[in-house]
Amino acid sequence: MAVSFNWNDTKSCSSTSPEINIENVPGNTRFVDIRLIDLDAPAFNHGGSVVGYDGSGLIKKGALSNYTGPCPPSGTSHRYQFTVRALNADKTLILGTGMSTATFPSTR
Repeated sequence: MAVSFNWNDTKSCSSTSPEINIENVPGNTRFVDIRLIDLDAPAFNHGGSVVGYDGSGLIKKGALSNYTGPCPPSGTSHRYQFTVRALNADKTLILGTGMSTATFPSTR
């Protein structure tokens, strides 16, 4: 699976997840389990959620309920990775996995 996102309008430590795009999702996917980790501080729990998947390839902004966004120490940037796992209808089988990484704040 291919996963993409950006931090364009994300504020530090926000509880609103960004829009996430996923492609090449297995056809019988009914849920996606989405988690955020800080690759530079992996002990910090950013959480995520299992959300229903409608086949559109789009996880809307704010869809993750147990989520804390990127929150690096002031004056620093960290690398963050979303992992998306496609799940079957009873959430017992991982059908596919994809990941995407971006630095926050963005270094343009």
